Amino acid sequence: MEASTEPIVKIRDLSKGYRRGTQVIPVLSGINFDIAKGEFVALMGPSGSGKSTLLNLIAGIDTADQGSIRIGDVEITQLNESELARWRAGNVGFIFQFYNLIPVLTAYENVELPLLLTHLNRRERREHVEAVLSVVGLSDRMDHYPSQLSGGQQQRVAIARAIVTDPEILVADEPTGDLDRASAEEILQLLDQLVGKFRKTVIMVTHDPRAAEKAHIIRHLEKGELSEV
Repeated sequence: MEASTEPIVKIRDLSKGYRRGTQVIPVLSGINFDIAKGEFVALMGPSGSGKSTLLNLIAGIDTADQGSIRIGDVEITQLNESELARWRAGNVGFIFQFYNLIPVLTAYENVELPLLLTHLNRRERREHVEAVLSVVGLSDRMDHYPSQLSGGQQQRVAIARAIVTDPEILVADEPTGDLDRASAEEILQLLDQLVGKFRKTVIMVTHDPRAAEKAHIIRHLEKGELSEV
């Protein structure tokens, strides 16, 4: 299924720097970028190029110095901290390189965590968790702890957790960076399925050209500026 032509992410004149003592180190400079709904975008670039910073700004876990980020109908750069937290909980799913699963919780319990902040009752939460574990192919592993799962399976649990609240946007920071090649391929195919079948918008940071090739669009960051590959 092709992505919509209407952007779900609109970034205009975005700049970000970090303070080091009295010095401001620029990270992003005048970024303009649209991402259509249902798109799979890879952000590439050397370490320190600003790609993870850009991902964090889109996800609302960092704030810009200048410029605007509109996600759907919401100008997230205008939200205060509590408004941003509420928006983030309902609209963005996070996938990390090292899974960030809680070791004392089962796969089911890890996936259920985001739903504990909603008004869903226990039965409704179970329906949601079982549905997404089925999507990622782990219905038979829901009672296993992370230590009983392979790296690829742990990342699939993390993806299930990311999609259980049905967010429109998934942000993935090096999602295959800790996996062997076969497991990485499975994760990339799953992300592609989430885009093609479930109309999710995936924005992925990666150093791996093979991973980037799975994306529909590849953009390159170099010294804080964005270019097409």
